[in-house]
Amino acid sequence: MWNMCKAGAVMKKYDICVFDLDGTLIDSLGDLAESCNEALRISGMPTHEIDRYRTFVGSGIKNLIKRSLLDKSDDEVLVQTVYDSFNAIYQRNCLVRTKTYSGINEMLLKLKECGVKLCVLSNKADEFSQMIADSLFEKGTFDLVWGKKSEFPIKPDPSALFAMLDKMTAKPDRCLYIGDSDVDCITARNAGVDFCGVEWGFRGKEELAAAGAKLIVRYPYEITRAVCADE
Repeated sequence: MWNMCKAGAVMKKYDICVFDLDGTLIDSLGDLAESCNEALRISGMPTHEIDRYRTFVGSGIKNLIKRSLLDKSDDEVLVQTVYDSFNAIYQRNCLVRTKTYSGINEMLLKLKECGVKLCVLSNKADEFSQMIADSLFEKGTFDLVWGKKSEFPIKPDPSALFAMLDKMTAKPDRCLYIGDSDVDCITARNAGVDFCGVEWGFRGKEELAAAGAKLIVRYPYEITRAVCADE
């Protein structure tokens, strides 16, 4: 049922939108790939084309490193060495190429005007999630930004999303979760919240559909239409 927005006569279907970060709000693939490749080179390991990283990212930095190491992923010492190198490199380079996708800022502004709370929930380390959000979005855009926190498992475990909704005093049936991968779709399903997949991200429409996404959008403004009745 549509609810009346307190800010005016605009109706809204959801009280809160929770966004994945990489591949959903921002195109960060180049910086992630180049940082990982530099870390691999330091350890004398083979590097990869940037597009290969589309299938490596999405499950946190440690899993990114393991996937990039291919058949060496069981070498715990090597994984930790490359992981430490990556963190140091990415700290310097996480904003070299990274930018918001076209239409994202306009979409977020429309949602705020509709009275919707906006949050970010990412598997990226919390430190980097905060740094990037602070740099690429105006202050006050988001009510809450969470990256990977030690007290919660990574997505698709729904624990962090449940905690975020609790902190925001939001009900699952009034939440729309937005992401670009099967991990995001499964996260939403595990949490019992509605899901919206975005085609422009790292994984694409086919993966989202295969994961069971019923709503998949091609452009950011379609998210506003799905949330605000007058759009």
